[in-house]
Amino acid sequence: MQKEITSDWYASWFDTPYYHILYKDRDNAEADSFMERLTSFLQLKQNDTILDLACGKGRHAISLSQKGFNVTGVDLSPSSIQFAKQYESENLKFRVHDMCTPYPQRFHAVFNLFTSFGYFEQETDNLRTIKAIKQELKANGHGVIDFMNAAYVIKNLVPSEVKEVGGIQFHIKRYVSKGYIFKEIKFQHNTTPFSFTEKVKALTVSDFENYFKAAGMQVKHCFGDYYLNEFDEATSERLILIFN
Repeated sequence: MQKEITSDWYASWFDTPYYHILYKDRDNAEADSFMERLTSFLQLKQNDTILDLACGKGRHAISLSQKGFNVTGVDLSPSSIQFAKQYESENLKFRVHDMCTPYPQRFHAVFNLFTSFGYFEQETDNLRTIKAIKQELKANGHGVIDFMNAAYVIKNLVPSEVKEVGGIQFHIKRYVSKGYIFKEIKFQHNTTPFSFTEKVKALTVSDFENYFKAAGMQVKHCFGDYYLNEFDEATSERLILIFN
């Protein structure tokens, strides 16, 4: 029988080893250089505090701590946090936490990176997260959301492909429906079939601006890639928003 997960897809899929197998080739050098550019642009200083919201296994948080910042990485996935804890140090800690609710500390910056937003079944949870970020920021602190450029992703969508990673063949199907971008992932491991579906809301700049307005915040800068070039809806791969 195929094993299909029926709870919130992000809570179950991100907490499996297969998620990390499929995405194991993410570019850590790119993530590190992005953190260097971003913290420099924000003029963050040594020992400033940063919350890495939905940190996964901690690659951005680790990079930030190595640059001399005091970093807290939080994620809903217990297995990701358990893995990340091996890297804890005097200026780096990891905790299991739901980003919809405010973390009980204020920071100079709150980073939500690599499309770690727009997963929720309830639209109200997107706004709850933005309001939580507001409560997590110190006065004059910076919120950062690094999201996909939905228009670019939809335009360049690859409907189907097969990726072999770690000896597992992942059969991937992508499509757009009812304002969401879906990725169906099917594979077999040790004779057991698995099926997961990623579902991310195709949010635009206007959508985010509405969230920020409702939370009493506003966009200060909008970039389209990890080099902090200006955002262009037609050509930019990323949507990087800086707000407070």
